[in-house]
Amino acid sequence: MTERYITQPALADLADVPATSRWIRNGTLRLHALDYGGGPGDERVPLLLLPGITSPAVTMDFVARRLTDLVRPIVPDIRGRGFSDDGDDYGLEAYAEDTEAWIEGLGLDRPLLAGHSMGARIAAVTAVRAKAAVRGTVLVDPPMSGPGRDPYPTTLPAFLGQLEQARRGTDADEVAKAWPRWPRREQELRARWLVSCGEEALTETHRSFESEDFFDWWPSVPAPTELIHGADSPVVTEAGVREAARTHLGARLTPVPDAGHMVFWDNPEPALDVLRDALRAQLD
Repeated sequence: MTERYITQPALADLADVPATSRWIRNGTLRLHALDYGGGPGDERVPLLLLPGITSPAVTMDFVARRLTDLVRPIVPDIRGRGFSDDGDDYGLEAYAEDTEAWIEGLGLDRPLLAGHSMGARIAAVTAVRAKAAVRGTVLVDPPMSGPGRDPYPTTLPAFLGQLEQARRGTDADEVAKAWPRWPRREQELRARWLVSCGEEALTETHRSFESEDFFDWWPSVPAPTELIHGADSPVVTEAGVREAARTHLGARLTPVPDAGHMVFWDNPEPALDVLRDALRAQLD
């Protein structure tokens, strides 16, 4: 398997990130996160903000920064990405165990959990497992593929093709061809940080999108919970929204207009406003 790595230009991105690196262990795995607070006297409610399949922690900096007046955001590098070690399991419960390790390892008192895409699925499973106390969850465009369902709309070869571009040295202009609506800084971060994602992590996680069903967990996610979705998302379709509403009567479901699956990147201001409202409701 080709090694993943982090280049000097990528490391230099961290100079502009107002967060502190935190490290914990889950068994033999060394796991890294960016912590936007946590110093003496910080009484904000912690928020674990869990990224998607190809999103190292730094790529969610623009989201975390907009939340610091409400909560203490902590954005992990999910195993197999960024600075965190590769794992030998990329199933949902393995990811949930890492999340539980973050809660215990940083001594987080009833944190909020929020996640995008893969991270939304992880947040749901962590909340249902109930091995660590959480205050509430916000799930942003979770993949609703699974056994007997439509496949995840982005194919594995497409993901691996993007990873190969990163390995040979992509740039923001090339990223913009696939993601033209994204803010320029987010295109630049994608170009520099995608190569820190492991091929096995991507492959096995994509496989889990097809083999593990979100709806096996969703009806049991404890309240309060809110499912935010892109109004134009091919991942959370109109049928998926109807099923989510029918199978969890206590959940709030909120669309973000003019946004696809990459909700925050596609339409940042409305998406961040919706996320802030969701978090604020769970802080009351």
